[in-house]
Amino acid sequence: MAALLFVLDALVTLVVIAFLLRLLLPMVRADLRNPIGQAVLKVTNPVVMPLRRMLGSAGHIDLASFVALLLVQLAGTAALRLVAGGGLALLPVLVRALQDLAQAVLQFYFVAVLLYALLSWIGPAGHGAAAHLLGRLCEPLLAPVRRIVPPIGGLDLSALFVLIGLQALQILLR
Repeated sequence: MAALLFVLDALVTLVVIAFLLRLLLPMVRADLRNPIGQAVLKVTNPVVMPLRRMLGSAGHIDLASFVALLLVQLAGTAALRLVAGGGLALLPVLVRALQDLAQAVLQFYFVAVLLYALLSWIGPAGHGAAAHLLGRLCEPLLAPVRRIVPPIGGLDLSALFVLIGLQALQILLR
């Protein structure tokens, strides 16, 4: 049973990440014409496009993508609770889904910032679609920290402080 729950949780997390990217990439003005952007659009279009016809956008936030992300997380949380033998009372499932979504967003950004920092050490930034997308996603978090903590001896410590902050937020949500 534990293995089944692990696999289901991993699949739910991957789908949630795809919908999270669908929401975030346009917000950071990332180019969606690369293979990663195209994959995200293909995976999420069947849910987002019908919602878009009903909801539209709200400023810089794609309301249809936001609602789709919430619905996917809610369905995933309900499925996990059902397989684990838990109840499906609406309020506990909704609260757990919001907690799971917050944890997924924090974990996503933790991994993204870590990968972005590692890529900056390995070679010049900006090579490849993944590095470009990571830059677009991470810079809104790193830039404010850079204004407070300037590079020390040419070493940019902003990623370290952002990672510590993200980890602290994850601990607070547990």
